[in-house]
Amino acid sequence: MPKPIRWHRKVYKARFRRRVQALQQEAPGTPLAVWAMNEHRVGLKPVLRRVWAPRDCGPIVHGHHRFEWMSIYGFVRPSTGAVVWFLADGVGTALFSKILTAFARDVGAGADKRILLVLDGAGWHGAGEVEIPAGTTLEFLPHYSPELHPAEHLWPLSNEAVANTLFEDLSAVDQALADRCCALANAPGRLKAITWFHWWQQRA
Repeated sequence: MPKPIRWHRKVYKARFRRRVQALQQEAPGTPLAVWAMNEHRVGLKPVLRRVWAPRDCGPIVHGHHRFEWMSIYGFVRPSTGAVVWFLADGVGTALFSKILTAFARDVGAGADKRILLVLDGAGWHGAGEVEIPAGTTLEFLPHYSPELHPAEHLWPLSNEAVANTLFEDLSAVDQALADRCCALANAPGRLKAITWFHWWQQRA
């Protein structure tokens, strides 16, 4: 009889803590930072949210459904609320490799600092062609477990820049998201509050 999903999630949490401890013991003199990352698709199809309106008067939101998309790559360190954003025109193994390299460079991963990056099992994350930068280790979440993923909590905040808004083209979406990402990067306390799970790495 297969194990229930919650059993597998419990096992993952225990395994994750052991994984962090093992990496720390391998090189106790080298700092280890634990991050999480995810991608989110945003485009010209409107993002609709509930809003306050006068009684007996339904709110009006202007929208034009068009299917052009871009992707946000969000890297967050839950123990501090630090975040690194990338805006791109899609997803894929080659693009992910370049973004992963840029992220590692931005946070200083290498011989003197190691990064454990938690991410989901999207096909372009685990493909053999992914180039993993020095000092970076990938930790994959179990299948179908978005509730275990700290980076999933970034998207309601980033979507505030585009919710209930009509954009003429993707360049306007890009600018709105860029401004929003910069604002969120300056609010680490807010990001830490929603991404630092009780079972996550407890040493900042």
